[in-house]
Amino acid sequence: MAHADSVDGSPLAAGDFSAWLVGIDAALRGEGESDVPCDGCTACCTSSQFVHIEPDETDTLAHVPSELLFPAPRLPVGHVLIGYDENGHCPMLADGACSIYEHRPRTCRTYDCRIFPAAGIEADSDRPAIASRARRWRFAHPSPQDRADHDAVVAAAAAVAEHPELLAEEARPANATQHAVLAIRGRGVEAPSVRPARRRG
Repeated sequence: MAHADSVDGSPLAAGDFSAWLVGIDAALRGEGESDVPCDGCTACCTSSQFVHIEPDETDTLAHVPSELLFPAPRLPVGHVLIGYDENGHCPMLADGACSIYEHRPRTCRTYDCRIFPAAGIEADSDRPAIASRARRWRFAHPSPQDRADHDAVVAAAAAVAEHPELLAEEARPANATQHAVLAIRGRGVEAPSVRPARRRG
């Protein structure tokens, strides 16, 4: 079945850029949730994504059947993933909505597809529903600071793309999501010294 975004390409208001940036920064630090105006969109739930759950997410773990969980590769014991079904859908998705929404994983609470237009990059080509949705977002720039903040994120994304050798190998983004997050975290840093992986926390 075609995703709604494939037939509706109308622009979506993403909000004032600087205000959004404050919110996404907090979410990336684990200090809040992303307030995404999804309006019924389930692109991120239907795009063959693994969902990471950390050991301290006891409420989430209590609401996800254990048979749907498996150890997260290269992470300490207790970190697990939820996979997806043969259609690429999260198994917690039922009748077009999250069946554990009030108990959903932190990964889902912080996910925000507006990071792609914020960084001026496309979502990965194997995530067409997410890419389609992301292309529709339009940020507002009511002040010079909004424009300056947006330009800084786009410039950081370009620096990462143009000079990957300046990043430690383990810090280089493996996909578009990591690339966009790196740009948000590393904005305003000159390309020769970009080391976003050391800025976590």
